[in-house]
Amino acid sequence: MMKSKRFSVVALAMIAGGLVLMTVSSVSAADDDDAGATHVEGSLLDRVGAKGIGGGIGAGLAVMGGGAGIGRIGGSAVESMARQPEVAATISTAMIITAAMIEGATLFAVLGCFLALIA
Repeated sequence: MMKSKRFSVVALAMIAGGLVLMTVSSVSAADDDDAGATHVEGSLLDRVGAKGIGGGIGAGLAVMGGGAGIGRIGGSAVESMARQPEVAATISTAMIITAAMIEGATLFAVLGCFLALIA
C-alpha cells in the first residue's frame, strides 16, 4: 500500500511540474533589437523548451496511467474469469469496453499535450 501511495505522490508532482513547464512564458526583453528573442538571460529554459519538456512529461504520464489502468482491468478480468468461468463472456465484453474507454481518454490526454506544444 505504501508503494502505491508513494507512486501516486510522485506522479502527481510530475504532472504539476509538467503543467508548470507547459505554461511558462518568457519575459520579453527590454531592448528593441532583441524583441523577437524567446530566451531571457538568467532563465532556466526558453518558452519553447519548457513547453517541449512539459508536453513530453504530460504525454508520458498519460500513457503510463493508461497502461496501468488497462493492466489492472486485464488482471482483474482474468482473475474473475478463473473464479467464475460461466460468466467469462460477460466479463470479457465489459473488460473490452472499459479498456477502450481508458484508451480513448489516454489518447485525448496525449493529444492535448501535443496540442499544447504547438500552440
